[in-house]
Amino acid sequence: MTAPLTSIHPPVVRPLQYRDLEHLEHLWANPESTLGWQEDWKLEQEWIYRWYWPLKALSWFPNPWQHRSCLYVAEPADQDGSIPRHPLGLIHVVPFNRSRTTWQIQRIITTGQLSEGTVNLASDVGSQLLRHCLEKIWEARTWIADVEINDKARLGLYRQSGFQPLAQITRWAIVPELLAQLAQREAEVPHLIPVSNADARLIYQLDTVSMPPLLRQVLDRHVQDFQTNLVDSGLNQLQNVVGPSQSVTKFVFEPQRKAAIGYFHLTLHAAGDRPHKAKMTVHPAYTWLYPELLAHMAKLTQAYPPNNLILKSADYQPEREAYLEQIQADRIEHHLLMSRSVWHKLREQRMVSFEALHLSDMLPGLQPSHKPVPGRMSFSKRPPEKE
Repeated sequence: MTAPLTSIHPPVVRPLQYRDLEHLEHLWANPESTLGWQEDWKLEQEWIYRWYWPLKALSWFPNPWQHRSCLYVAEPADQDGSIPRHPLGLIHVVPFNRSRTTWQIQRIITTGQLSEGTVNLASDVGSQLLRHCLEKIWEARTWIADVEINDKARLGLYRQSGFQPLAQITRWAIVPELLAQLAQREAEVPHLIPVSNADARLIYQLDTVSMPPLLRQVLDRHVQDFQTNLVDSGLNQLQNVVGPSQSVTKFVFEPQRKAAIGYFHLTLHAAGDRPHKAKMTVHPAYTWLYPELLAHMAKLTQAYPPNNLILKSADYQPEREAYLEQIQADRIEHHLLMSRSVWHKLREQRMVSFEALHLSDMLPGLQPSHKPVPGRMSFSKRPPEKE
């Protein structure tokens, strides 16, 4: 039996080029070869095709979008020119926060399906792609990724690269019939305000108090992560006017505490083939807001074609999951959020030998300018006193 290619020569990892997209078609046609949320894979494929050249042009000069997304491919090591250098896999990573201390693995695709208990070309290529990103992106102190909780082979791939479990994330689907029932309820949220950059500190404080300390440290979010720059804000407004989707972002303000106690970001799709998506954050002391905010979002979906509403929930939010179970929402995916810390070894510099340095060279200001003059004071030994 011939040994796998990667056991002889490890694959070469390099940035994605436009000519690689044609050879990656057979990988995109097989969603089983991807690592990540299956439903979002088609959208990500379209995103890569649409924004490849704009992102390539932005990478040529310094700007806020220069390194917003990184794509790398692995190809066989060409030793004698006899091996066709077609991509064996692709990895897509993005910075999770503005300070770029935490990076997220969006997707990994390989030439074959990972099978449990089998070390094949797909797992070797996946490990090589992960290792390249961990070594290449020096500013990343922490990496995060999510994987389906029952996929032992993919979990093994991340564990082999040093990832550890951080939290369990469940995707819930609320069907259109249930949304119609929830929309009939009058939501009692008196201080529901649209979010602006002036409210970034309030949203940051709400995000900080709503998660465990370990997760807060890994994500490393700051106030600027909840602000939108001028260009992104203009693009979002343009998409809301002429695009197929619309975004609604609001938060609940508590006047007495002068704090945000609830927040949601809702993406509504006019096309019937894409479900609506929502992100929701609630202060742990105000869990009664879950049915109120969900009823308000359900009303907003009634102006669009009937479709599911997808909502994520983590295991450290028991009240939210209990409420979703109470209204009989459907669990559609159960993933494990994993993280890995990176400590890059500093480059050693050759130390200067102290033996080659003379005191006169190091302290020229302390050298005497002339010969000292003897004084009248004597430090000789006193003669013994007479008895």
